[in-house]
Amino acid sequence: MADGSEKTVADEIVVTKYKTAGEIVNRTLKTLLEHCIDGASVKELCDKGDKLITEETGKVYKKEKELKKGIAFPTCLSVNNCVCHFSPIKSEPDYTLKDGDIVKIDLGAHIDGFIAVVAFTTIVGASAEKPATGRKADAVLAAYWASEAALRLLKVGNGNYKITEGVQKVAEAFKCKPIEGMLSHQLKQFKIDGEKTIIQNPNEAQKKEHEKCEFDVHEVYAMDVLISTGEGVGKEQDTKVSIFKKTDENYQLKMKTSRAFLSEVKSKFGNMPFNLRHFEEETKARMGVVECVSHKVIEPFQVLYERPNEFVAQFKHTVLVLSNGVTLVTGLDFPEDHYKSEHSVTDPEMKELLSHAVNKSGKKKKKKAAAEGKASETSASRESAPNA
Repeated sequence: MADGSEKTVADEIVVTKYKTAGEIVNRTLKTLLEHCIDGASVKELCDKGDKLITEETGKVYKKEKELKKGIAFPTCLSVNNCVCHFSPIKSEPDYTLKDGDIVKIDLGAHIDGFIAVVAFTTIVGASAEKPATGRKADAVLAAYWASEAALRLLKVGNGNYKITEGVQKVAEAFKCKPIEGMLSHQLKQFKIDGEKTIIQNPNEAQKKEHEKCEFDVHEVYAMDVLISTGEGVGKEQDTKVSIFKKTDENYQLKMKTSRAFLSEVKSKFGNMPFNLRHFEEETKARMGVVECVSHKVIEPFQVLYERPNEFVAQFKHTVLVLSNGVTLVTGLDFPEDHYKSEHSVTDPEMKELLSHAVNKSGKKKKKKAAAEGKASETSASRESAPNA
């Protein structure tokens, strides 16, 4: 970066770093999903996710001492009507998972500032033998299929509002609504909120403010879809914010605690989001963050909620837009047979879109086939029968 030129996925080394971060994120997500059981502590799972990311990123690129790596988005587990960013610190109340809870896991890692984020929704206790039904299943299937539509529409030359409309159509098929004003961001090195964005379910004011753009080759996106059974409006409640990130604002802070806090943020996290849980002296961090937020040098990620008794589901993928298609570097296989809904996608245009595979780049397929070797035969037979 010293020469001022921006590193993009036109460079094979950058692609490798995204994929490495993506593999770490996917493995962490898989572990957390296995631990989403009746009686599990959300606080412990969030902590476990962050520790795994820190450990796993610590094992790669060890020879490059100056290379920064680690958490790109702290682990969150937002349950039922909680929309996003629930990741409680030690001093805040915990939540214990129970059967039937709809759990959204959201997390991210970076290697050299190249960010891979993921979100996935599961229902505690749901299985092929005992599938989830009703509005919970509607929310999860709506979010999954809307996310799948978004991935197919994310291609060179398409506009961002094409995805906004696609997500809306799929959500409506399940009598659900996308969460109003939620943004999917372009990702850049050390920047989780790049200039180009895709908006969900914008209100009139947001429609006027939100800029139209087209997707271009060598861009990277965190394609994030959040769907609700309710009104689709996330609101703050009394849950304390625990996740923050540094902004580009400068201000001469008055309090010594605030200055020490900001200094630690800069050295440990740079521009990456962090959790107050990551500070040894949590009380001092909680004090220091207040002045930083009031002068906009640090911004909060608010914990948002739908109305009680509604359900929210989320899927997020990190997508590299390459010259020969897109490469998904995050995301796991979705167990469709764990969910049963009376609704389905009926819009002819959306049905046609969803009947095609995501136009993934050839390179990944070749590499994957080589890596999997003999296993590819069994996976091919499994893929041909997704509900088996």
